[in-house]
Amino acid sequence: MDRTTVEITALGFQAVVTALLALVYYALWRERRRPYYATWAAAWGFYAVRLAFISAFIIDRQNVWLFMHQVTTGFTALLLLFATLQFSRSSRGRARYYVIAGVVVVWSYIGVYLLHNMMIAGLTSAVLLSAVTLWTGYQFWRYRSRVPSIGATVLAWCFTLWGLHHLDYPFLRPLGAGVLYGVFADSLFIMAIAVGGVFLVLGHEQRLLESRSTQLEQLTRLLLKTQEEERRRISRELHDEAGQILTAVKIDLDLAGRKESSEMVGRAISQMRNLGNLLRPTVLDDLGLLPAIRSLAADFSERTHIETSLALPDEMPRLGPEQEVAVYRVVQEALTNVARHADAARVRIEIDRADPTQLEVRIEDDGRGLKGEAEPNLGLLGMRERVTALGGALETGPAGSGGFRVAATIPVGGDA
Repeated sequence: MDRTTVEITALGFQAVVTALLALVYYALWRERRRPYYATWAAAWGFYAVRLAFISAFIIDRQNVWLFMHQVTTGFTALLLLFATLQFSRSSRGRARYYVIAGVVVVWSYIGVYLLHNMMIAGLTSAVLLSAVTLWTGYQFWRYRSRVPSIGATVLAWCFTLWGLHHLDYPFLRPLGAGVLYGVFADSLFIMAIAVGGVFLVLGHEQRLLESRSTQLEQLTRLLLKTQEEERRRISRELHDEAGQILTAVKIDLDLAGRKESSEMVGRAISQMRNLGNLLRPTVLDDLGLLPAIRSLAADFSERTHIETSLALPDEMPRLGPEQEVAVYRVVQEALTNVARHADAARVRIEIDRADPTQLEVRIEDDGRGLKGEAEPNLGLLGMRERVTALGGALETGPAGSGGFRVAATIPVGGDA
């Protein structure tokens, strides 16, 4: 096999690898629609075309292929730099890249067709290519200083060393086995850049996901807080405004001897009081968590005729408002699910603070439990959101009695 065939084969292999890299970034762009993926895909696509042009020049030595090789080489370097700037959120001044691209085309034409001196043309092109590549490496060093990343470190080193490698072009490659040496070195850099790019993309997407999760957690806490404030306001208005008006009407009806109408107003007052307690029990604000749980259990047992037993500590220091509300809502929603779905005869509520850093809440019933795959339950989702927003955990599953069990662990004290 002659030397030309070996060189063309090596360039073809490098072109295939580079084209695959371009397709990977194109697929990422199709899925994520982030502009830097498209720019990276275009850059590696130009690089593959560049290899085709230099292969054509090796075969027939026509200057047009050398000219196109010089142009696509410059465009590749500029696109890699621009993609880096897009990724690092500093892609300002696009006009100057168009100017530099125009300079690349003009100088490539001058070097190939007018100077007729391949040393001068190669040297100036190598310097320009090296400068752009080193600038790309510098941008990754800057990004790494702001956002520590394995991918950014690998890419910063790769582009820095690749930029220095470009400077040997007019000295080493025209003097012997230049093509094979260049293909080997460039292939190593391309593979290293591909690996660094994978780490960079995965790390960036993970940070975006973490940021999004943090925002959703903050939004959830804000919504829950707003919901509780709105419930408190409505409960207060029902008690202070509508409750007093209905009570006055009932007194007037009693004085007028209208017993039947008075009883109807009395039932309305009772229903309104129950609604107010469901929205925001005043006993929770006035007396604390344990009296509120006892009142809730008593009211639940009276309304549903389900035997309700309690296992509560004799006394417990006041928790923070968010912790008390979360515990109360977990118990309240669990009892609501028992009444609606469990078909139970008994339910047990346990609150344990044996560990001073956390509070354990368990609600078990002896109902029918889960049959098959459970459908999504907004109540359970709401409980989970409240608990996890405080850094706790919620578990659900079968109870020892064959029914359903809800267990929440909520940090309290210094760990809250």
